This record gives sequence, C-alpha cells and structure tokens, in this order.
Amino acid sequence: MTTNLAAEMHAWGKGLLPELMGIEFSDVTPDKVVARLAVRKDLCTIGDNLHGGAIMAFADTLGAVAAILNMPKGSRTTTIESKTNFIRGAPAGTRITGESVAVHKGRTTVVCQTTIRTEEGKLVALVTQTQLVIAA
Repeated sequence: MTTNLAAEMHAWGKGLLPELMGIEFSDVTPDKVVARLAVRKDLCTIGDNLHGGAIMAFADTLGAVAAILNMPKGSRTTTIESKTNFIRGAPAGTRITGESVAVHKGRTTVVCQTTIRTEEGKLVALVTQTQLVIAA
C-alpha cells in the first residue's frame, strides 16, 4: 500500500539528510517514487534559487528508494553514477515535486530516472542514476 511505504520512507529518513532537507514522500511503490520539497532559503544559492547540490541530493534520495524497492530483500545499494541536466531554477518559497522510476532492474544494478518539476509542472531537472545492488 502506497501510504504505508511513504510512511516507512519518512521513518527511514529520520535524523538523516532526507529529514534535514524536508523531503515529503507521497507516493511510494516499486513502479514510482514521488516526493515533494519546499524550496527554503537555506537550500538556495545567493540568487535565491534551489542549489544544484540540493536538487541532486533530492533526486539521489528518490532514486535510491526506487532502487531499494526493486532489489532482492535484504540487499543494500549505493549510487555509482549520476547525471543531472539542469533545465530551470526553482525559486525560494516554491515547492518542487520529484518522480523517480526504475528504468532498468538488473541483478547487479538498478538505473533510475528522476524528473523534478515546479508546482506548475515545468521541468527543473532530469537525473539518471545507476545504483549498485549489494547482496545481503
């Protein structure tokens, strides 16, 4: 059930970067992971746009969750490659939504693609990452 997995992800992130950033999981299934992030000033650059590193950390978190949900139980994962295309800024005071989908679910790697959009649905960034599957 989506709500239970979203709640599990919130609990998993307690005291870690996802909580520090304020990532709010809303739809969490093996098919897709959706979360929102408030663009706070402390996550921004001098120009009051969301910092590229914050965008990448947001996407990496969603991609890792998507990978975990598509790996054998008990496996662990780590990001071994990440590519980000920055399309437009996300100004302070707005919210962004990220959606991550596992586009390859292999025995040793999972590749996820994450789109990050403004509240109006405009593309902020497109991220492709490869997650290593570490057997239990």
